[in-house]
Amino acid sequence: MNTQLVYLDHSASTPLDPRVLDAMLPYFSEHYGNSLAVHSFGRQAERAVEDARDTVARVMNCHRHEIVFTSGGTESDNLALRGPVQYALTQGQPITLITTPVEHKAVAVTARQLRDTAGAALRVVPVDEHGRVSADDLRAALQNLPSGGLALVSLIHSNNEIGTRNPIPELAAIAHEYGAIVHTDAVQAPGHGPLDVSALDVDLLSLSSHKFYGPKGAGVLVVRNGIDFLTSHSGAKHEDYRRGGTHNVPGIVGTAAALELAMNTWPETAPRLAALRDRLVEGIMDRVPDTRLTGHPADRLPGHASFAFAHLDGNTLLMLLDQSGIAASSGSACKVGDPRPSPVLEAIGLGPEWTRGGLRLTLGHSTTGADISAVLDVLPKKIRAARQMPPSISV
Repeated sequence: MNTQLVYLDHSASTPLDPRVLDAMLPYFSEHYGNSLAVHSFGRQAERAVEDARDTVARVMNCHRHEIVFTSGGTESDNLALRGPVQYALTQGQPITLITTPVEHKAVAVTARQLRDTAGAALRVVPVDEHGRVSADDLRAALQNLPSGGLALVSLIHSNNEIGTRNPIPELAAIAHEYGAIVHTDAVQAPGHGPLDVSALDVDLLSLSSHKFYGPKGAGVLVVRNGIDFLTSHSGAKHEDYRRGGTHNVPGIVGTAAALELAMNTWPETAPRLAALRDRLVEGIMDRVPDTRLTGHPADRLPGHASFAFAHLDGNTLLMLLDQSGIAASSGSACKVGDPRPSPVLEAIGLGPEWTRGGLRLTLGHSTTGADISAVLDVLPKKIRAARQMPPSISV
């Protein structure tokens, strides 16, 4: 048994950076005021929140008033869809939502719910074998939009399950030609490349702090000026009435600190992770038969390696890897332990012999060459063992 603990699930969550923790600590016990209070304790907390807003806006190249602090990526994705839709409902406008079959559940399930409860029309754009949206397919989905209505396009920036990056600026420009507004779930993107809201040309953008070495329970939604938006979190005036609720001051401070670190250091960290990832991919493809690399072979997150193994239950494989001290995932952190076939693998055209056998290995700051060697030593054996187990063994 491998005694070396190896964490290769950084797309699910990253460890809190000690520098981020240092920035947060004073706001747990020393500076504990409510940011809306008028006394000095409240003003101190408010100053911390607004300083964090300035930092996020500067790093993301947008206006400070376009930053909305949330509880994380799921809430940000929800608000990105629900805010414009709720406003459109008050105006009696027809609503069209356009998305893809490879979105995170926070987008996919929300879009279906708005279809069923708010009367929104839902159009799903197909993806290619790598999980990317083509310009032609997006144009086709944008045809014949109702006059005077809301059209909202939500496209994932970097896929959490298979690592593929979408050409968001090109796709956003097309959507804008048809008068649509554009949201991108960029939860997986920080620390892996440039992330400039203006260059992306999107109207709404979601982030989650714990994906880039920040705290859990904290996130960001960028809402560009001029986007009609009605909050679903009412009852308080926080975030310019766009997201009611007492500010999580330590989480907000930590989010800003983590995002600034991520965006300042990616030119050094991304090439290192890409080199380790390529070694991992090459080793697995060479050593394990009946294996497919999923996602785009080149235009993918630098620390992201994902595979489909034929005739294998992915959850059984995860259990066996965990027993050997290797933490991995079968895809989205929200679907670990789910025995159903992966919708993402189905969307990219894989058949039933492949869609239960997904594996995601995602690298981070702590990943070393020794970790890659350990995985390459253990994984082929565990795959052979998993293929011999009946489906009933699956967790």
